[in-house]
Parts: sequence; C-alpha cells; structure tokens
Amino acid sequence: MRVRGEISQPKVPGSGHCYLRLKDESAVLDGVIWRGQLARLGLRPEEGMEVIATGRLTTYGGRSSYQIIIERMELAGEGALLKMIEERRRRLAEEGLFDEARKRPLPYLPDVVGVVTSPTGAVIRDILHRLADRFPRRVLVWPVRVQGDKAAAEVAAAIDGFNRLAPGGAVPRPDVLIVARGGGSLEDLTAFNDEGVVRAAAASTIPLISAVGHETDTTLIDYAADRRAPTPTAAAEMAVPVRAELAALVLEHGRRLVGAMGRDLRARGQRVEGLGRGLPDPASMIGAAAQRVDDWSERLAVAMRGTVAERSGKINQLGARLGTPDRLLIQARQAVATSGRALDQAMRERRRGWRTAIVQDAKALTVLSGRLRPAWARLLRASDERLAALAALMESMSFERVLERGFVLVRDAADRPLTSVGAAAKGAAVTLRFHDGEAGAVISGTKGAPRRPASRGGDGRQGRLI
Repeated sequence: MRVRGEISQPKVPGSGHCYLRLKDESAVLDGVIWRGQLARLGLRPEEGMEVIATGRLTTYGGRSSYQIIIERMELAGEGALLKMIEERRRRLAEEGLFDEARKRPLPYLPDVVGVVTSPTGAVIRDILHRLADRFPRRVLVWPVRVQGDKAAAEVAAAIDGFNRLAPGGAVPRPDVLIVARGGGSLEDLTAFNDEGVVRAAAASTIPLISAVGHETDTTLIDYAADRRAPTPTAAAEMAVPVRAELAALVLEHGRRLVGAMGRDLRARGQRVEGLGRGLPDPASMIGAAAQRVDDWSERLAVAMRGTVAERSGKINQLGARLGTPDRLLIQARQAVATSGRALDQAMRERRRGWRTAIVQDAKALTVLSGRLRPAWARLLRASDERLAALAALMESMSFERVLERGFVLVRDAADRPLTSVGAAAKGAAVTLRFHDGEAGAVISGTKGAPRRPASRGGDGRQGRLI
C-alpha cells in the first residue's frame, strides 16, 4: 500500500532501525524502516518532510496499533522537495557555511585541475576541450555518479579525497577543483543538494568551482563553493586564462618595459650631460695641480737643506758642552767613593747610638724589676687578707651555723623549703635537716594561721609618716 503524509518525530536508536510517524490533518500512522532498507532508500527522513511511503501494513502487539513497514519512500511532489531544500539552505546558512569570508580566490594559472564528475558524460569532454583551447593543463578526474541514491556519498568522498592528497606526492594535488554535472530536473540534481556534499564543499581547502546544471539551475553546493559557474564550459574558462591572451599580455608588458627602460636611460643620460656641463675641465685641473706639486717640491728641498744645517749646528753646540766618556766615568767614581765614606761614617755613628740606648734600657729594666717584686708581694698579701675576711663573713651567714643553734630546715617531697604553716599540708611527707643529719616526718596537723603582711592603708598604697 502507498501512504502520503508528513514525517513526524523521526528517530534512529542504536539498533539502526528508523521509527517515525506519518500524519495528515486528521490521522496519524506509525511507520518503521528496517536498518538494511534505510541504507537503500536514497532519502533521509527528516521532520516535516512530505513523502509517499510504500510498504506493508502490519500490527504491533506491544501497543495494540497498526504500523506500516516502509520499503520505498519518495517526496510528495516538487513543492515538498523545494521546501526541504529551502529549509536546509536556511539551516546551513545560519551555521555560516555560505559566508563570503570563507570563500577563497581562484589561482590565476593552476598546474593541476581536479574534476569531480561522471567519466562517461558530455561534461568531462566539454571541460577537457575548453581547457585545451584556452591553456592546456594537467587534469585529474575523480569519477563519480551524478544521479541516484549513491551519488551524494561519492561526490562528498571525491571532494574530501582530493583534499587529502599530500603536496608533492605520487599523485599531484590539484590547485583548483571543478564539481560538474549537466542539466536535469530538480530530482536529478538532488545529490548536489545533499547536506554531506555541501559540508564537504565548504570544508575544502582547495578552491572549488561549482558547475551543476544549466544557468537557471541552483543547488546548495553553489552557495558553499568559492565560485559558481553557469555551465561546465564556463567553469573551465574560470579555471585557466586564455594562453594567447596571456602571451599577448606578456609581450605587451615586455614592450612597455623596454620602452620605459629606454626612456629612463635617455633621461639619465641627459641628466649626466647637464651635470657634466657644470664641472670644470679635467685637463686644466690636472695642469694646475701638477704646477702646485712642482712648486711645493722646490720649496720642500730648500726647507730641508736649511733644517738640516740648523739641526747640525745645534748638535755641535751640545757636543761641545758634553764631556768625554772617560772624564765622566772618573767623576762618577769619585762621587761614589765620597758617598761611600759618608755612608760608613753615618753607620758608625748609628751603631754607637744603638749601644748607648741598649745600656740605658737595661739599667731602667733592672730598676723596674727591683720595684716590681715588693709591690707584687704586697698585692698578694692584701688579696689573701680580703679573701679570708669574705670567707669568715660567708661562714657566719651560712644556714648551717643556724642549725647548730638548734633550728631545723623543713623540705617537702620536691625538696623545696617550707617557710610557712600554709605551705604544710596535713599528711604530707617532709624532710627535717639538723646540723648533724636528716630525718623523715609526716605533718599530723597545723596550728595558727598564715602570717600576712601588715596593712598599710585601705587602698594598698604605701602609708605616710606622721
């Protein structure tokens, strides 16, 4: 049976089967597409898509409801297809896949042109013929299907495959890509409206030219491509320039370059001539310089003779003032002898002075030694007397002398002295030290109250004498 309706709530769980609902204004029917059949549909179920589903009507006992097992599915008319394409275009545009900032310029003269199209159609022949006419280039063709269920996957894989080629590898990487197909109906161009193809074109790092259909045909790959060509032939014209025009342009530029260089050389020659007219005659300049050199040579010879005569006279005068070497040597020996005698006399006087000083110091040291011995004896006696007095004072103030008079020193268990009744607790073990030994005792009780210091006033401050 065939059912026409709008797809609602399509979902594909982990099993790979597709579950959906077909609805119209008054009814809803559940539908199932098994995993194997879903891969052969050639159409991806989407929310809101109006389709005609063909299959078998069955029941599902789990919910006590009818459902259709879908085997084939097609869009319900061109209007539904256009609506689906427009909704997809708007969604991809919101993602930024069609922004002008993403588009890359085409190379002026590519070495390799990659073409994604059918290898048996008229499109590839038109592209090759046009490239040969304009500028022969190396062409790599990636054969794909351009119509049918598997066309979209093959086109997307071809674009991605060209981009995966490494530069300088065994297979040259294209400098520009052309995705081409001849004209056809809207259904025939469905593969180039596929979301996977559009995303592959947008992600291509190689500049891409879209040439799908005729000039009036528009597909979604046209928005994602860097350039859109109205026909495959026009795409070939965009890819390469005209060789004859390029040669003519090079010749024209060469002619203009030669003319410009000639004009520049003439202008520079005229400028050099103008500057040369402002310069003096080189021959006259050389003659004047040579005359000056001759004049300076004569003056230099005269000056040198006068200088030599003057210096010779000065040398003779100085030589007359100087004595002969023998006489100078005799004078030096006499001066050395005189200095030696003076030095010997000074040394003898210095030694006599040192002996006198040593004798005087020895006498002074003897006197001081005699004075030091009695002074040291007096100091020792005074120190012994002072030490004995201090020892007697310390002995008189020792607590042991007090114990000899009948007093006792009481210590607690921590060996601390007990100095008041308040510090003696009943039953505490104490140690009694006498002048001739120690004895242990236990506190059986206390009498009296601890003594307190006398009060000096109500405010605790020191009183005043009256």
